[in-house]
Amino acid sequence: MKKLLISSAAILVLLVVANQKDHLLTTILQRGIESRLETDLVSELADGLHLGLCGAGGPLPAPTASGPCVVVIAGTRTFVVDAGTNGLRNLNRMGVRTGQIEALFLTHFHSDHIDGLGEMATIRWVSEANTTPLSVHGPTGVAKVVQGFNMAYSFDAEYRHAHHGDTVAPLSGAGMVVHEFPTPELGVITTLVEEQDLKIEVFAVGHAPVEPAVGYRFTYRDRTLLITGDTIAMDNVREFAQGVDLLVHEALAPNLVTQMNRVAKTLENRVLDKVTLDILDYHATPIQAADVARDAGVGHLLYYHIVPPLVIPGQESLYLNGAQKVFSNYTVGRDGVFISLPAGTREINTIRTKL
Repeated sequence: MKKLLISSAAILVLLVVANQKDHLLTTILQRGIESRLETDLVSELADGLHLGLCGAGGPLPAPTASGPCVVVIAGTRTFVVDAGTNGLRNLNRMGVRTGQIEALFLTHFHSDHIDGLGEMATIRWVSEANTTPLSVHGPTGVAKVVQGFNMAYSFDAEYRHAHHGDTVAPLSGAGMVVHEFPTPELGVITTLVEEQDLKIEVFAVGHAPVEPAVGYRFTYRDRTLLITGDTIAMDNVREFAQGVDLLVHEALAPNLVTQMNRVAKTLENRVLDKVTLDILDYHATPIQAADVARDAGVGHLLYYHIVPPLVIPGQESLYLNGAQKVFSNYTVGRDGVFISLPAGTREINTIRTKL
């Protein structure tokens, strides 16, 4: 009888503890949901020009570098450059209200820069019941890309509207609308948007055989940043980056890619052997990007489109391979890195956000 009483008491204690644990977890979850829904990064920022990496990598999978995706916040307006894999989800984790994305700008049409387009347009639409489609700006050919995504997601739009109605999914806001422009000639920068304190400009970069390929320069009040997209090191970037506060430059480390090539040859992996040779000739190196930053007199250099992925401790030093000696004001990008340029100051505030 005594053992039975002890066992019953033990079971009762376990039940109480389990109930308390469930209550605690429910409370934590409730607070987490409330915090997530109330988060609005834009409202927390000082007036100025700000940039975050919603995707710091390239086409190769990496734990801290998703497909190419850059968010630019100018005052209270939100723009995105490129829509790589997982970029939209990282924006949510970063506290960016995706329903507030005003426009998307594409640098070129490589798969890793466009494969998140459908998800970005869809979640922007339904997260805040947008009544107008996502504006997508890009060089000649972007209309074909957008048309394909709109067609692929047309059934999904019908389903969501049928299920949720205009409260969530007004059909007028589904999909994307195109703003196509001709690629500027070398030495020319073209204005796409000029409104009050904001200017968005486009210029050509070199990524042959990928054509067209462009980069973008954003100016808000007295702060400026430039995003290269995929490119070799070139004078066109150096010219239009003169004096910008922030240069966001892609970079591939040839020493690491060559090492991958040697391994591919050893393993007789013909595909990887070919790819790791081919990609060497249409990307800038970290040292070349540092040269551009130094020559242009920029305030800060942010490396992105990191190739190959940085997956082991100490690999960042191998990736830079001496670039830090050329230009010392730099950040090697990873998902969630955020750089703030408050208006009316020369401040460049770098924040590393762990997603």
